[in-house]
Amino acid sequence: MDALHWWRQGDAVTQATALVLLCMSVASWVVIVWKLRLLRRASADVARCVAAVWQAPSLQDAALRLPTFDRLALVLPMVQAVNTVADQASPAALASMGSLSQRLTRVLRDALHAVLGRLQFGQVLLATVGSTAPFVGLLGTVWGIYHALSAMAGAGQITIDRVAGPVGEALVMTAAGLAVAIPAVLAYNVCGRLIGRIEADLEGFARDLRELRIDTAAGGAPKGGASRPGGGE
Repeated sequence: MDALHWWRQGDAVTQATALVLLCMSVASWVVIVWKLRLLRRASADVARCVAAVWQAPSLQDAALRLPTFDRLALVLPMVQAVNTVADQASPAALASMGSLSQRLTRVLRDALHAVLGRLQFGQVLLATVGSTAPFVGLLGTVWGIYHALSAMAGAGQITIDRVAGPVGEALVMTAAGLAVAIPAVLAYNVCGRLIGRIEADLEGFARDLRELRIDTAAGGAPKGGASRPGGGE
């Protein structure tokens, strides 16, 4: 009844502010649940995929094995990118010019950025909700207090009992804004830390792939077949 009474007593601005906070809360929680599941799966997949690549006899064979382990396509794009780079540059286009090292750096960077873009999807929404929800709630509080005081001033008599109720109801909007913002901020920080770990693993793997491909093209394949070169991450 209190919530319905507050809703009926509020004007269009107060109700619109409450709806905005509700939408922000629903959107942020959907993104939070989805991203935590995604990043947990990504952490496990990257570890399995990297191990599968270094146990494969060749990069071509690794590209055939990875779809079984790489459910989110995080490692496979980099392996495929390396396999598409020819040993000799062709003057047909600028993309095929330059040394093998330069071309490998370019295709691995592009593949890595595409993967990280998928992992970081939703971070902007969490940051936006976390930074703006308190101010949206504060707007609702200020407007609610102004609306309540205006109504009481028109009644001709103001007492502490008549002020406490409407002002207390208006302050609920500030609490609602904080309740929406705090989970979004916490999730943003947690997801950012998980993404940072995955990014470090993928960057180390990309660096190792590049060195392996250059050594293979130069006729100096590492000892032990496809074992991980350089002891990288």
